[in-house]
Amino acid sequence: MTVGEWLRTRLPQPPAALMGRLSDVLGPDLGLPAEQAPEVCLRAGERLAAELLGNNSTSRESALDLLTADALVTYAFEAASSTPSEIDARAAAAMMRIAAIGGAGVGVGVGVGVGVGVAAPRMDSPA
Repeated sequence: MTVGEWLRTRLPQPPAALMGRLSDVLGPDLGLPAEQAPEVCLRAGERLAAELLGNNSTSRESALDLLTADALVTYAFEAASSTPSEIDARAAAAMMRIAAIGGAGVGVGVGVGVGVGVAAPRMDSPA
């Protein structure tokens, strides 16, 4: 099974416009083995978020791309759920990678809900 085939099996299926944009953003990576979906989707979501921030594209006109970036990260974790023992480490690494987008000189994440510059508490430490 490929990443593209795996994506088409997700339920509920995304609206056609979102599925089209997901396919555009993933491009040739759709043909990679489905086992690579967690990293492929996360990397594509990061690229799109960085592009949006770099262009200061946070307006209504960018809504589909913002939804696409969000969906890619969500799908990355849905795919990663097949290896639950790795979720904590994967989530910590993804949070750092996504947060770094805002610190990479691509702009301030005003209005973008990607957690730019936000540190989450450790789940294994007392509150």
